Amino acid sequence: MSTTPLLDRVAGPHDLRALDDAELASLADELRSEVIEVVSRTGGHLGSSLGVVEMTVALHAVFRTPFDKLVWDVGHQCYPHKILTGRRHRMAGLRQGGGISGFTKRAESEFDPFGAAHSSTSISAALGFTVGRDMGQPTGDAIAVIGDGSITAGMAYEALNNAGAEGRRLIVILNDNDMSIAPPVGAMSHYLNRLGATQPSLALRDLAAGFEASLPPPMRDRARRTRALLSAQNGRATLFEDLGFTYLGPIDGHSMPELLATLRMVRAQATGPVLIHARTIKGKGYAPAEASACCYHGVAKFDVATGAQAKGGANAPSYTGIFGRALTEAAARDPKLVAVTAAMPGGTGLDIMARRFPRRVFDVGIAEQHAVTFAAGMAASGLRPFCAIYSTFLQRGYDQVVHDVALQGLPVRFAIDRAGLVGADGATHAGAFDVAYLANLPGFTVMAAADEAELARMVATAAAHDAGPIAFRYPRGEGVGVEMPAPDEVIEIGKGRLIAEGSHVAFLSFGAHLDEVRRAAEILARRGITATIADARFAKPLDTELIAQLARHHAALITVEQGAQGGFGAMVLHHLANSGALDRGLTLRTVTLPDRFIDQASPAQMYAEAGMSAQAIADRALAALGVAAVARVVR
Repeated sequence: MSTTPLLDRVAGPHDLRALDDAELASLADELRSEVIEVVSRTGGHLGSSLGVVEMTVALHAVFRTPFDKLVWDVGHQCYPHKILTGRRHRMAGLRQGGGISGFTKRAESEFDPFGAAHSSTSISAALGFTVGRDMGQPTGDAIAVIGDGSITAGMAYEALNNAGAEGRRLIVILNDNDMSIAPPVGAMSHYLNRLGATQPSLALRDLAAGFEASLPPPMRDRARRTRALLSAQNGRATLFEDLGFTYLGPIDGHSMPELLATLRMVRAQATGPVLIHARTIKGKGYAPAEASACCYHGVAKFDVATGAQAKGGANAPSYTGIFGRALTEAAARDPKLVAVTAAMPGGTGLDIMARRFPRRVFDVGIAEQHAVTFAAGMAASGLRPFCAIYSTFLQRGYDQVVHDVALQGLPVRFAIDRAGLVGADGATHAGAFDVAYLANLPGFTVMAAADEAELARMVATAAAHDAGPIAFRYPRGEGVGVEMPAPDEVIEIGKGRLIAEGSHVAFLSFGAHLDEVRRAAEILARRGITATIADARFAKPLDTELIAQLARHHAALITVEQGAQGGFGAMVLHHLANSGALDRGLTLRTVTLPDRFIDQASPAQMYAEAGMSAQAIADRALAALGVAAVARVVR
């Protein structure tokens, strides 16, 4: 006998609309168990998905998706949504190579009207859908579901401001679980907590008329008391009402009767923008998740009975951990050293420094733009700030990097974690573009760590660098197990290093693909071809002496980097062209990520698909040597 009899009847959201309210509540219980079972086998974002199970069922039951557009912010919470929208049979491949994405993705389903993975985009996108609807496009209501962490970002405020001014029928659901990847910080978090503690449930205001009669008796009494209380508050409004929204809440985001009654009322009566404030519990219904400090935000495969995660033992320290420890050591030597994170203290390793120097680490919430300019201001004051942000999230603060840091020549140190391809999170989290978008800025110094020892050296180098902005990138995961340097060992700016010397081909590696380059050289050696291997260390300034030496003494030069076209290889090519080195017929090849986005798989699989495996690099070298040999004959 099936343990999910109701869920087995659901091929899509239309089937939910045939169930009564009690059956919808039971379906939510089955759906929660299904999510736990699926993620236990695949890993992924468990806690956030468990927190919206009832909400997901209610939304699809009340609204007519996909005609009505359900826009999930970030997408960490979308697993129940995927199961209910015809993808249950594909959940075994969640976040796996060839499987479905861990986020909403337009190409995957008509029920994913807008792709997500970065925060705070949902209200803007939903407002776009409402304008499309009002201008005659075949779309219904737009519902944005955004978390209390995401709503702290500036883009969310911009969207709320615009939506309130537009006055169009738009539904925003604030999923308030008092927990993002890290505990939410800032005034908005405190404000929402006060609303949750002091604002009577279901503050209906303009929509209260006629609503009470539709509620079950206990809720009807609460609503009447609410209206009386509100009448005695002399018209005091919430922030959201001041922005032009009708505010409803807080409501219990795990109460199916309360969710259904509120959503049905809004669907029937709303004429302008409405914000529904739903209080939820991240990890709801699974004790190990509810008891965990991070509520099982991102988990590996785990045992359902115990919650124990199947994480393999590391062979070497993680790059993130090395950064955190190296920065803490640098902070111990320099009282002016401070650090900034945008809601990722654990993810960036800054929690290590925060435990020792809590007053010198600043978590600004999901606010990368602010983080960059905040760091710039600290640099202008004479402090030595490190701004630690994932590569893919630093993209969100690019104008600030240009205008507030580079243009003013301020010595902000950018620690760029998750450089290169990151695996299960796929294309949305790939750190592919930072070298290209930083190396083209005047006065910027750009480094990449080949291993954990080089990362430690780059932390010390950045700490000592006051001449302008400096950045260093490093990948996710563990290092390669090399001996660590002295804590204060710095690298001469613009100087690379020779790793191995050969006669035929030269590899100039930038960053953490050095080990793959070594393996490519071993493949070539088995064919009697010897390779010189150099670690560039710097994309800007380039080690032009090293490049000239490699170009002069080898038949072919191959640059290798874990980034997009237009990055390190382009910088080398530009230099060689302008120096006249190409005039003599130098054979040069650049190994980069291809000009397309690469879907989720293991990092090794993703790099293989990108044509960046050791064998692929060796094949590029062989082809280049063949061209060089032909060129010598022709000459």
